[in-house]
Amino acid sequence: MVKRTSFEGDACPIARALEAIGDWWSLLIIREALFGLRRFGEFQSKLGMAKNILSVRLRALVDHGILTTAPASDGSAYQEYVLTPKGRGTFPILVALRQWSEAFDDHPEEIATILVDREKGRPVKKLEMHAEDGRLLTPADTTLKPRPAPRRRSA
Repeated sequence: MVKRTSFEGDACPIARALEAIGDWWSLLIIREALFGLRRFGEFQSKLGMAKNILSVRLRALVDHGILTTAPASDGSAYQEYVLTPKGRGTFPILVALRQWSEAFDDHPEEIATILVDREKGRPVKKLEMHAEDGRLLTPADTTLKPRPAPRRRSA
């Protein structure tokens, strides 16, 4: 198997994020964890992944601090995989991917589910990017600029 390029030290935050969650299996594992799955067997059954692939992906998600392991909640000898705050922070990423697919998929009618507000049962509003003053932003309204250098502490 060819070793893929690592983006761990890359200056681009998108490349760095992809280092942690950039393959489809990892995103699907995170999706299932957001919906409450916690056990290896649950992930394997729901996703239909080969056990060796699942094992490698779970280990990587733990190594990146997206999941952590915990003793099984039922007191059995098993361990469970639990989302960390960093892992729960992927929720808007998955929603954005979902909404992009719903908007641009060639066959959106084949998408089996819609994302709804649990309390009201209404569809979730499309994610939007806003400026600090509340203006709706498009890609043309944004640019990149260098991050300011950290201030040196005086002794």
